[in-house]
Amino acid sequence: MRMGEFELLARIRERLPAGGPRTHLGSGDDAAVTIPGGATATSVDALVDGVHFRREIARPAQIGHKALATALSDLAAMGAEAGEAYVVLGLPPDFGEEESIELLDGMAALAEETGTDLAGGDLTRSSQLFLSITVVGHASSADAFVARRGAQAGDALVLSGEIGAAAAGLELLEQGRGDATLAKRQLEPTPRLSAGRALARAGATAMIDLSDGLGADAMHLATASGVKLEIEAEAVPLAPAAVALSRTMGRDPWRLLSGGEDYELLACLPADRVEEARAAVGSEGGTTLTKVGEVQAGSGVEIRLPDGRLLEPAGFDQLA
Repeated sequence: MRMGEFELLARIRERLPAGGPRTHLGSGDDAAVTIPGGATATSVDALVDGVHFRREIARPAQIGHKALATALSDLAAMGAEAGEAYVVLGLPPDFGEEESIELLDGMAALAEETGTDLAGGDLTRSSQLFLSITVVGHASSADAFVARRGAQAGDALVLSGEIGAAAAGLELLEQGRGDATLAKRQLEPTPRLSAGRALARAGATAMIDLSDGLGADAMHLATASGVKLEIEAEAVPLAPAAVALSRTMGRDPWRLLSGGEDYELLACLPADRVEEARAAVGSEGGTTLTKVGEVQAGSGVEIRLPDGRLLEPAGFDQLA
C-alpha cells in the first residue's frame, strides 16, 4: 500500500536530527519557533528537475545534498553562521517513499555537517520533483554580514578554491562518462560557510558565491557596488581535471570561467588584508584563497586573457 502524506511526514520527522540551540519548537507543529540572538540573514532557493538537477544522473541523496548546499552557499556569501532550514518538497507520482527518505538523508547529512537545523517545511504533490529551501543564518550584528554593495576602488579581488570542475562534471555526466572528482563537484557541492565567516572577519567589503559563473557573478557584484572589477584570467585557479578535459575535447579552457555551479566565494578586500584573509581561509575554511584581480573606479567587469584579449563576462541564466 502506498504511504500517504502524513505517514511520510512522520517517517521524515523520525529521521531529522535534534533541533539546534536556537530552535524552541521545530518540525511537527503549525510553525517553528526559534529564539535567535543578534542579527539574521534569510535566503530562499528553489531547485526544479530538468533545470537545476536531473534525476537520470543524480541519486536522490545527491539531489537533497545539492538543494541544501546551494541554499547554504548564499549564507556563506554573507559571512553568516548557518542556522535553520525550511524545506518544501514537491513529489511527482513516480517518486516513491524510499526515494523521498533517501533525498532527506542526503540533506540531513549535510545539515549535520554544517550545523544546520532542519526546522520545518511542507510536502505536496507535484507534476515534477522540486525543492524550495529557506535558510536562516546568524551573526552577532547586522554589520557583521557582508553584502554585495561595499566594494571600493583599490580593493583586491579574491577567490576561494578553484573553479570549472562543476561544469566539466556535468558535461561528463550528460555523456554517461564519469570522473569521480568532477562529478562530485557537480552533484555534491560544498557551501563555503567557514571560508565566508573567515573572509567577513578579515574585513571583506563585498562578497558573492559563484553559482552562475565567474563572469556573471562578478557583474552582479560590480553592479551592486558601482565599481569596475578587473580580473586576470591567468590568476584564476581552474580545476586541473577540468582543464585537461577541455583540452582533450579540443575546447578552450577559458570557457570554464563562465561554467557556473562551483559555489566558491568571490570577495573584495582591502589590499593590506589579503594575506590575513588567506591564512584565515586556509586554517578555518579548509581551502585556498587567490588574488585574481582588483577593484577600480568605473563599472562592469573586464576579464583579461594572458595574450591581452578581453573575455566577455558570461554565465548561466535560467530564464534565457
